[in-house]
Amino acid sequence: MDEKGLGKRINMARKDRGFTADKLSELCNINATYLRQIEGGTKVPSLPVFVTICNALKVSPDYLLRDMMEDNEVSKIQELEKLWKNASPSQQEIAAAMIQAVLEHKEKQDLF
Repeated sequence: MDEKGLGKRINMARKDRGFTADKLSELCNINATYLRQIEGGTKVPSLPVFVTICNALKVSPDYLLRDMMEDNEVSKIQELEKLWKNASPSQQEIAAAMIQAVLEHKEKQDLF
C-alpha cells in the first residue's frame, strides 16, 4: 500500500477545504499527532477512521485511494457517466434502449 500517496491526498484535500490539521482531527475525533502521521505516510488509518476522514473532507474513498486502485466497477461507471453526460437526449434514449435489450437478452439466455 502506498501510505505516502494516501497521506498526501488527505493533506491536499484538507488544505483544499481550508482545514488545519487540528480542525480535521477534531472533526474526526482523532489525535492531531495521529493525523499528521497519516498525512506523513507513517501510519495507515483504520477503516472507521478512513471513512470518517472521507466524510469530514467530503471526498470519495476512490479519490484518496486512486493511486492504489486498479480499474474497477467504480471507474467503469464513472466512464459511462461521462459518456452519458456528453450524449444528446436522443443518444441517451438509444443507449438506454440498447442496454435494456442486452439485459433482456441475457435474462432470456440465463433461463435456458
